[in-house]
Amino acid sequence: MITRKGLMLRSITMTILVSILVWSVTLETCIARRGRHLRRHHHHSSSSSLSDSLSTKKPKSHESNSHSHKSKPKPKPKPKMKSPPPKPDVGSPVVSQPPQVQQPPPSPLPLQPVEDSQAFNVLDFGAKGDGMSDDTQAFEAAWASACKVEASTMIVPAEYIFLVGPISFSGPYCQANIVFQLDGMIVAPTDTDSWGRGLMWWIEFTKLKGITIQGKGVIDGRGTVWWQQDYLSDYPIDDDFKLIVPLNNSVQEHPPMPIRSELNGRMPSIKPTALRFYGSIDVTVTGITIQNSPQCHLKFDNCVQVLVHDVSVSSPGDSPNTDGIHLQNTKDVMIHTSTLACGDDCISIQTGCSNVYVHNVNCGPGHGISIGSLGKDSTKACVSNITVRDVVMHNTMTGVRIKTWQGGIGSVKGILFSNIQLTEVQLPIVIDQFYCDHSKCMNHTSAVSVEGVTYEKIRGTYTVKPVHFACSDSYPCIDVQLSGIELKPVQLQYHMSDPFCWKTFGELISTTVPPIDCLQIGKPARNGVHSDHDICL
Repeated sequence: MITRKGLMLRSITMTILVSILVWSVTLETCIARRGRHLRRHHHHSSSSSLSDSLSTKKPKSHESNSHSHKSKPKPKPKPKMKSPPPKPDVGSPVVSQPPQVQQPPPSPLPLQPVEDSQAFNVLDFGAKGDGMSDDTQAFEAAWASACKVEASTMIVPAEYIFLVGPISFSGPYCQANIVFQLDGMIVAPTDTDSWGRGLMWWIEFTKLKGITIQGKGVIDGRGTVWWQQDYLSDYPIDDDFKLIVPLNNSVQEHPPMPIRSELNGRMPSIKPTALRFYGSIDVTVTGITIQNSPQCHLKFDNCVQVLVHDVSVSSPGDSPNTDGIHLQNTKDVMIHTSTLACGDDCISIQTGCSNVYVHNVNCGPGHGISIGSLGKDSTKACVSNITVRDVVMHNTMTGVRIKTWQGGIGSVKGILFSNIQLTEVQLPIVIDQFYCDHSKCMNHTSAVSVEGVTYEKIRGTYTVKPVHFACSDSYPCIDVQLSGIELKPVQLQYHMSDPFCWKTFGELISTTVPPIDCLQIGKPARNGVHSDHDICL
C-alpha cells in the first residue's frame, strides 16, 4: 500500500525526469544549430584563415597505412556531446592540405592568337631552304598568314638559303606592325625565265603600316649575271666621270669587273632593285646585309617615317648603277650607323624628299652621298631640309654632291654637310647643274635652283679636284657657306686641279685649305625667279 509520502516522492521524481528530458532536448537542439553555424563559417572562411589553422597541425607521418587518411577528409559528424572531441595522439597521422588559394576568374577568350601563333616560319609553309628549290610560294603563304595578325612575325630562319623569285609582300589590307625576321639568306634566281621581260624590283613591301625588317640575314641579288651585260650595251654611266682626267687623257670605258658566274641566257635590260618599300608608313630596316644587287640595293619610294640603321650594303665598286640607299618622294628619314659599299651613290636623295637626317655612316667604295640627279626631262624637283654629318668616305668618286639637269624646275634648299672625313676621294665637294648621263645633252635656260647649302668641317685627302661648283647662268647657286674646309691632295695617277666655281655665290665663314677664291661673296645682282607653278612649297 503506497503511503502519502511515497506518492509525493514519486511525483517529485516524475517532475525531475520530465525536467531532465526537456533540458536534454533543448541542449541537443542548440548544439545542432551551433554545429550548422560552424560548418557554414568554415565553408566561407578565407584562404589565409585556413592556412593559419593548417599551420598548427602536425606533419604527416609515413608510419601508418590507415585507409582513413584521404586527400579529402570526410565531413565532421554532428557533435553529440557538449565537450569537444579528444585531441589525436602524438603518433597519429594528420593529413596536411595545401592552402586553397582563391583562383582568379577565367579570362575571356583572346581576341588575337596566342604568342606562339603570331610567328610564321617559312619552313612550316613548305620552304626547303636548300638554295636550289624555289621557295617563292612558301614565302607567299607565310606572308598571307602573317598579314592577318597584328604585330605578327614572319621568320626566315638562320642556316638556310632560300631561293626566291620576284615577290611582293603587299597591303593595304594587312594588319599593322608586322616584323619580317630575316636571319637566313635569300638569293635571287639567275635564269631569264624568272624575270620575264624585266621587273623594277625583286623583293617589295608595299602599302604597309609599321613594317620592320630585322635580323642578321642576307639578301643576295647575285647581280654579276646582270653586270656582265653592260659591256655589250651603252648603259649610261655617272656623268661626273667627265671631271676626272687621268694623266694619259684616257678613261677606261669599262673598268675590270670581278669574277662572274656563267650567264644563263641574256637577262632583261631592266635591272631590278633588290629591296624596295613603296607607299608605306613607319618603316624600319636594321641589322641585315644586302649584297650584289643587279641595280639599287635598298629603295624607299613614297614612304613616310623611315629608319635605317646597322645595315650593310656590299657590292663591287665597279658594279654599274648599284646605289646603296635610294630615297624618292620620301619624308622624315633617319639613316645611321651603317656601312655602304657599292658601285654608285652610297645614298641617293631624289625629288620629293624632305627632313632627311644621315649620320655615322661609312661610305666606300662608291660615288659618295648625292642629292639628285634632279630635273631630268624638264621635270619639277623639290628637295629640302637635308642633313648629312659625321660620315667617313674612302676611295669614292665624289664626296658630298648636288647634281641637277638643265631644263628642270623646282629647288634644292636647306642642306647641311657637316663633319665629313675623306680619304683619297676624287671630287670631295660638287655642285653640278649641267649633269648629263648621255654623250650629249641639249642646253636649257631653266634649272632647278640651289639655295642655302652649308659645308662645314669637310676634311681629308683628294686625288683630282677639291671643289667643283658649276651653277646655272640663269639660276646661280646662292647662299653657299663654307667653313672648316681642309682638303689636301694625294699624288697618285691623276692631275691635281684647283677649286672651280661658276656662278656660285655665298660666304667663306673661315679660311679654307686650299683657298676657294672663286666663290663670289654676296648675292648675284639679278637672280632668276621661277614662276609660281615652279616654286616648291
